[in-house]
Amino acid sequence: MTTRVCRACDEPITDPDNGVVVAHEAGNSGPGWDVYAHKAHADDVELIDPDLLRIMIRIWAVKAAAQ
Repeated sequence: MTTRVCRACDEPITDPDNGVVVAHEAGNSGPGWDVYAHKAHADDVELIDPDLLRIMIRIWAVKAAAQ
């Protein structure tokens, strides 16, 4: 059996009934993988990449300033 790790707290999910899929991350050379979290932590998982958000905010700011 595969040990799944909670994305929110980085602890193993030992009870399969306590884990939920919160996202799916695409792979560059394969099908990707599911992201799991404890049921209690599912709402705490940040699904937005903070680097991507920072870059997009800069792009949006430049576009808004150009108008």
